[in-house]
Amino acid sequence: MIADDHPLMRGGIAAVLSSNPRFSVVAEAEDGDSAVEQYQRWRPDVTLMDLQMPGLNGIEATSAIRRIDPEARIIILTTFGGDVQVARGLKAGATGYVLKNLARTVLGDYILSVHAGRRLLPPPVAASLANSFQLDALSKREIEVLRLVGEGNSNQRVADQLGLSEDTIKAHMKAILQKLDARDRTHAVMIALRRGYWES
Repeated sequence: MIADDHPLMRGGIAAVLSSNPRFSVVAEAEDGDSAVEQYQRWRPDVTLMDLQMPGLNGIEATSAIRRIDPEARIIILTTFGGDVQVARGLKAGATGYVLKNLARTVLGDYILSVHAGRRLLPPPVAASLANSFQLDALSKREIEVLRLVGEGNSNQRVADQLGLSEDTIKAHMKAILQKLDARDRTHAVMIALRRGYWES
């Protein structure tokens, strides 16, 4: 099954897979809710799941499918290899990650590997994930503070929105800059977005 909100992407992947007699695309889904419904109906051997879709996103849909079928083999299909999103996807039950720019000939091999029960992390994704373990993760509050800062809010405004003191926000920002090894607030927001703490 292919779940992606872009018809051209779904069609392209389906065309590549259908040209190989080892593969049969039994279903397509344009959003996360449809992916869960199609999974229940067809029980595909392997599901390719886009990360960013309307309704349930790929991680939420993966989690829902794995609740239905703990043995489901799901590959997150994305243009984004941020380590936080990779970790969330794996925690939700994804069996692997594939970057959309992957060579067409390799995609089939990756699907066969996952179907055989192996976990799959392409080298760039694995490197990103490995690097993240060397870094301190941001707390939920720090993510909340940094997201508000990224929206252009001053420390005082963030403090007002969260019901905290400005000194507390400054302390959070100091910790964030240190954890992300960022030069300034803008750099911290860029790093957090790249690592997938939230979607822009």
